[in-house]
Amino acid sequence: RHRCPHKPTRIYDNGQQPCLTTEYVEKYSKYSNISPPRSLKPKQEYQVHRGKMEGVTTFKSDYLPYDIVKRPFRVQEEYKPKTGEIELGTTYQKDYNAHKIQPVTLVRPLERKHTTGGKLDTIPTYQDDYRSWEVQRREPSKVEHTYHPPTEKFGNSTTFQDDFVPRELNPRQSFKPPCVAKLSDAPFNSATSHRTSYIAHPLEPKFVRAKEEYKPSNKPFEDLTTHRNDFKGLPGQLAKSCKPENAKVKSNAHFNGVTEFQDRFQPWLVSLPEVHKTKEYVPPQGNIDFNSTSHLDYIKHEISPAVPIRPVSNRRTTNAPFQGNTTTKEDFKAWDSCRQQIIKKQQEIPKPTGKFYDLTTFKSHYVPHQIIPAQNFKPIHAIVPNSAPFQDETMYRTEYTPKKQEICPVNYPSPPGYVYVNTDSHGHKFFRQLTPELPESNSNPIPKEVAVVS
Repeated sequence: RHRCPHKPTRIYDNGQQPCLTTEYVEKYSKYSNISPPRSLKPKQEYQVHRGKMEGVTTFKSDYLPYDIVKRPFRVQEEYKPKTGEIELGTTYQKDYNAHKIQPVTLVRPLERKHTTGGKLDTIPTYQDDYRSWEVQRREPSKVEHTYHPPTEKFGNSTTFQDDFVPRELNPRQSFKPPCVAKLSDAPFNSATSHRTSYIAHPLEPKFVRAKEEYKPSNKPFEDLTTHRNDFKGLPGQLAKSCKPENAKVKSNAHFNGVTEFQDRFQPWLVSLPEVHKTKEYVPPQGNIDFNSTSHLDYIKHEISPAVPIRPVSNRRTTNAPFQGNTTTKEDFKAWDSCRQQIIKKQQEIPKPTGKFYDLTTFKSHYVPHQIIPAQNFKPIHAIVPNSAPFQDETMYRTEYTPKKQEICPVNYPSPPGYVYVNTDSHGHKFFRQLTPELPESNSNPIPKEVAVVS
């Protein structure tokens, strides 16, 4: 089944010259008079334009100046006022009652000024790392253009100057009501529809459902699960340790316990916090019923404790001492360092001198009740070992037949069981298979010649 990459369509012949051609060269023959195509990629060099530059742009060629015609002057009509009087009264002026409004007081927090007498002399990281370089000033490439004012006077008028006719201003009379509150002499009527129409009705008694009588079952409780039914304790091998080798990594550098926060932190003056008065606790009226549905309806069942099924432990006890050395204990050793002092703020609030009144609302209103301890239903820790052997037979183990893996002799540089004969002109090496020696009574075996390409 071997397929040779060197001319598979040609008949093999026995020769000593190696094959230097490929299947691509055999299928696509070379033509002598055809030159390879030239690359149209431009060269990486600056091409100077030797022609003369024309100063004509698309705007100059397309734009044509037009003759400007003066805008015709329109004579404004004379204003003729209407006859009669204008009624300037509105419904807002009739229905609106002015009220006296007091200025709103601004609710702002007290200004807290944090000032210190010391001076903060620090250099930031930006100023320390990014320093100013001596950069030469770049000369501007602006073309000097001096302004020459025109000598002739500008005498063109605008459309606003031609159309606008100045008139006298007649200020309009203000109809704004005076800011004076109109007080009423009649007493305030606080009667509402809810107060006049509401009728208090007595509450009906609360519906109480009758308690159903519990009827226990006569059958025993089935507590057998699929795990207890199917699981059987089987002995197994202990897991191997994957702990890496104890590689030591040490460092002789001294630990510096000074931080940037300790060097640059300055305590600020803190103002006194505002004291909020708590509301007086008012206990609810009536007695508290601590009974719940679980306490009233719960019924005790007699259940046998579950027996856990665990595999047999195959622990190997050794008398060797425990090796408690770790990489953390050996590499990270304790340095001789002083304990950092606690940074305390200045005491701004004076300490109280009187006796502390430690009576709380819980102590004053708490009523102790007798507690009934709950019964423990935890199963007994009992282990039942199983001495039956583990059945590890599978269909794969019983029906699998191992087979010998055969390797193609072409993969070997000198295949076993073959003798080298010769090499042809295309690079194919021929080998002859060795046959076992037979007794003298048999006839001479005929050697088989097999082509194996290397």
